[in-house]
Amino acid sequence: MERPMHTPEIRSYQLYIDGEDVESDHWVYTVSARSLLEDVFTSVSLKRELERNPESETASHPYVAGRCAVAGDEEIDRATAAAAAAAPRWAAVPLGDRMRLGTLFREELLRRQDEFTEMLMVEGHPVKLARWELSCLLQVYSEESLGWYRQQMHTEFEHGPRRLIVRRQPDGVVAFNPPQNAPAPSAALAVLAVMAGNAVVVRAPRSIALSTMWLMRDVVAPLLDEVGAPPGTLNAICGNPRQTLDRWLEDPLIDDVFYIGGSQEGLRFQEQCVARGKKPILELAGNDGIVVWRDADPVRAAQAIAEAFYGSGQICMVPNYVLAHPAIADQLVAEVGRRAAAIRPGYPEDPEVLLSPVRRSERFFALLQQALDRGAELVAGGSRAEVDGTPSETGVFLQPTVLRVEGLTEARKYDVVRDETFFPLLPIVVPEPGTDAELLERVIGFVNSNEYGLRNSLWTESPEVIDAFVRRIGNGGLLKINDSHIGFLPYLPSHGGTGLTGGAFGEANYPMLKTSHLQGVSIARDVSPHEAVFGS
Repeated sequence: MERPMHTPEIRSYQLYIDGEDVESDHWVYTVSARSLLEDVFTSVSLKRELERNPESETASHPYVAGRCAVAGDEEIDRATAAAAAAAPRWAAVPLGDRMRLGTLFREELLRRQDEFTEMLMVEGHPVKLARWELSCLLQVYSEESLGWYRQQMHTEFEHGPRRLIVRRQPDGVVAFNPPQNAPAPSAALAVLAVMAGNAVVVRAPRSIALSTMWLMRDVVAPLLDEVGAPPGTLNAICGNPRQTLDRWLEDPLIDDVFYIGGSQEGLRFQEQCVARGKKPILELAGNDGIVVWRDADPVRAAQAIAEAFYGSGQICMVPNYVLAHPAIADQLVAEVGRRAAAIRPGYPEDPEVLLSPVRRSERFFALLQQALDRGAELVAGGSRAEVDGTPSETGVFLQPTVLRVEGLTEARKYDVVRDETFFPLLPIVVPEPGTDAELLERVIGFVNSNEYGLRNSLWTESPEVIDAFVRRIGNGGLLKINDSHIGFLPYLPSHGGTGLTGGAFGEANYPMLKTSHLQGVSIARDVSPHEAVFGS
């Protein structure tokens, strides 16, 4: 089989604590995602051999992309202590100086965008998906967004003889726990917490640490030096998740924990944080819905719906179910099925590939079978596939799969409708016939009753239907109308939601605001305290 044209250099990262690289006796290795498609046995054997024997000659194998040192209890605590020492000094730096970091970060991402996408491709992200993830960060750190953040962080008013200030103050030490499916793009949100005046500790996932350590150590750390941040403002460690989270929970120096993961685990973690006086900032599962009304453009709506298959559905903010008006359902289902059937697997560097390998697929087939047993119709997909798209019982890809589900009343009895599946498995629900007024009430009720609440989408040309959705859809952190479901825009949040997506404190997530707290200030001139209280 043809070898990759370019093998990334072998990268090696120690722990980054208090502005220094700190040695460790333990390492984890990253082997290229392409190796899993070419020779899965060699790929797995290499990783195991190197973690048993870091001095092995196999470290020079072209499949090996890099290694990261692993933190123990002592290093985890040392990183937290370094952040706590740096936090008050960094918080004292004027907001304008801290905001400069966002501009520098965006410029550096643009300058190194090829390197960014290559790092994600090594970890299994198709290049198309990696570029989408980069587009998220470029909007999060756009000049428009940065200006809005600054306005929210500090606003002043003149009120008679008083200067009134409403501002946000940093919480202190913020710990970041990014997910395994998109660790580096998620860890990049830590820069916003730093801009708010916090010091941070970022845990690179032990199983897939390389891109996160690269981003923190090679990209962010030099920028912090450039803006004069004290050592310890950023600390990046690779660690075991349970061990690290437990130490963060017990450490009084940690103020906030930014947790990205599954809903059930995240809600339990929220309880533990609150019990210890820490602020939990949760980014959990999503079960996003797209509503397609009778007057929608079915082709454009289908384009947005097909975004469900980015990364094989292993992304929280892709569409997870569709509600199709009965008048347009047949045409829409056919168009989505056609698009799904045309999506193929392939190697990460192929610019047309959307799908990522799915290593554990047992639940996919259980969900599919349950839906079929309940009466759903299989429109497209339903099998494993090899890298060339050939259906196969042993393939590492899953075909994009579309189901048609009849009736809104019983739809939530289908697990594929009720819950996030994290697979390329999309149900299109066709409500029972009724008047448009009746259908609108039922559809809005269905969307609002979703236990999750990340993103919702609507496709329609009707001003009345748009107005009803804007006024009445209450769950979710983002509502998009006649637009890409997964696309990013300045000002609007990239993350955040309600219910099982964001926990008890869930809402649109702007990390600068989430990792800070409001404070009011009054500066008076020639004011009598007695008159201020009782009036003249």
